[in-house]
Amino acid sequence: MTLSRHTTHFSDNHSPFLTFNRQQWAELRKSVPLQLTEQDLKPLLGFNEELSLDEVSTIYLPLARLINYYIEENLRRQAVLNRFLGGNKVKVPYIISIAGSVAVGKSTSARILQSLLSHWPEPRKVDLITTDGFLYPLNVLQERNLLQKKGFPISYDTPKLIKFLADIKSGKPNVKAPIYSHLTYDIIPDQFNVVDQPDILILEGLNVLQTGNSAQTFVSDFVDFSIYVDADETLLQEWYIRRFLKFRQSAFNDPNSYFKHYANLSEQEAIAIATQIWNSINGLNLKENILPTRERANLILTKGADHAVQLVRLKK
Repeated sequence: MTLSRHTTHFSDNHSPFLTFNRQQWAELRKSVPLQLTEQDLKPLLGFNEELSLDEVSTIYLPLARLINYYIEENLRRQAVLNRFLGGNKVKVPYIISIAGSVAVGKSTSARILQSLLSHWPEPRKVDLITTDGFLYPLNVLQERNLLQKKGFPISYDTPKLIKFLADIKSGKPNVKAPIYSHLTYDIIPDQFNVVDQPDILILEGLNVLQTGNSAQTFVSDFVDFSIYVDADETLLQEWYIRRFLKFRQSAFNDPNSYFKHYANLSEQEAIAIATQIWNSINGLNLKENILPTRERANLILTKGADHAVQLVRLKK
């Protein structure tokens, strides 16, 4: 897909990315109408996020427009393949991945995109799955002494996730994805999300851009378009601590919460615990496993202190 020659952007001939500020990116929305209302937006937001309709119009509508072009191109390629195969038509879902750190707002980005792409330009079936469901169950993590590595690549049942994506890509109906509970900090037994031949699947998770040095298959091999939601680590840590403090006043008070023992902490104690968790687990995972995959994304959204995207980088 080529961008209009009238589009202004920051171009560095040595970079694989085109870079846009908010205004430059917003212009690429063209005349696409925003069909979301404030009321529609509210249930899409993350626990610790405030996102305006202006952010949806400025950042997510141009992104949905771009993805729609890519999907149309993908459908044309499928039609060519079907002609070559003699009309043996197979529906292949388009897979979008959304990666980034804990607390960056991946889930909110994923839900907003799902909402926009579901009605663009005509109704489409768009499913959303998080890779949390493919974490090993709590008892397995405890047995393998991996609780301090939860969220690291080693804590996921990657073969199960690969099998799930292979089934989706092959057009298999009623593919099951396990469900993770942030309350119990564990996989919910015998409960599943069922993905039944969607037009688009959005896969959201920490390590969806991961690769390795061997010849094995990776999650990224199944992805058609990848997004990385980025922010400075000092902001990410601040957002994580703020979220932890909010949970302390709400979810941690639930008797079923895995973290109920944190509910009675003073604010200073809670900040100290959250900082320690960030430094020993989430921040470490970011540096070792997540951030090194950023440049592999097709698109990078870089957020500022107010959670608004300040810069968009699009791979050429």
